[in-house]
Amino acid sequence: MKIVDMHCDVLYKLQKAKGRLTFQDSPELDVNFERMVEGDMLLQGFAIFLDPEVPIEHKWKKAVEQSNIFKQHVLHRNGVIKPLKKWTDLEMLPDGKMAAALTLEGVEPIGQDLDRLEQLLDGGVLSVGLTWNNANLAADGIEETRGAGLTRFGRDIISRLNKRKVFTDVSHLSVKSFWDTIEIAEFPIASHSSAKAICSHIRNLDDDQIKAMIEHDAMIHVIFHPLFTTESGTANMEDVVRHIDHIAELGGIKNIGFGSDFDGIPSHVKGLENASQFQDFIAVLETHFGKEEVAGFAHQNFMNHLPR
Repeated sequence: MKIVDMHCDVLYKLQKAKGRLTFQDSPELDVNFERMVEGDMLLQGFAIFLDPEVPIEHKWKKAVEQSNIFKQHVLHRNGVIKPLKKWTDLEMLPDGKMAAALTLEGVEPIGQDLDRLEQLLDGGVLSVGLTWNNANLAADGIEETRGAGLTRFGRDIISRLNKRKVFTDVSHLSVKSFWDTIEIAEFPIASHSSAKAICSHIRNLDDDQIKAMIEHDAMIHVIFHPLFTTESGTANMEDVVRHIDHIAELGGIKNIGFGSDFDGIPSHVKGLENASQFQDFIAVLETHFGKEEVAGFAHQNFMNHLPR
């Protein structure tokens, strides 16, 4: 069954490795070319993510470098992996090909320059999270104790994303930023978040947030991070199913997808350690849900929510 996974941090890991890893088959990568093939991937989202400790004056250069890693290493697979320039390109993907989409996890690299945002969007970025846990010029993240919401600059960014038919990612936003965003974003998405009712991790969405996403017909991509899955911090695939079941019970069965966070997590769900094991997870899901519902989680729900 074809798989859409909206979030991984392979570009960050490749950048840090400085040439010591290859996207083709390095086992240190949860997502590599061979594992994408084995997992039967339809689409993989590749995040541009920068360590918060990178000095502000170097962030743009580092972001561009990750974009170049995407083009030179991820896409250099004899044309098997096709980049998306707009979301509806996914509907025209040739048989036997896989799609790849750039995403941006935090807008710090653009500084105060919306032209830089436009450069990233022109370069293929199709989903933008305003921040990663911390506060920046656009919004407060979930770990900012102040708990403020969007700034005027953040609202200007979302306006650009709306016009360009690009997702606005709510996964790392503060609660106030989430509610500010859901009011104005035409294409909201949670690229890698689970249900706070099942695991109380601060990064998960509470029931009111989940219901708001469903009311706005937005996708919620469940994360495979054990710390976000169980209170104990260890998890198996059945534990991930509990989050999916909870979102479905709230009315979101047609809004559920996958956002693994592979290569961005220090531990893994047992049996779901890398992209090659997606089909094992599908088999588990089929013991709980009908085949059509599972196909929805795997890819069809996302296909039904492409920005147009």
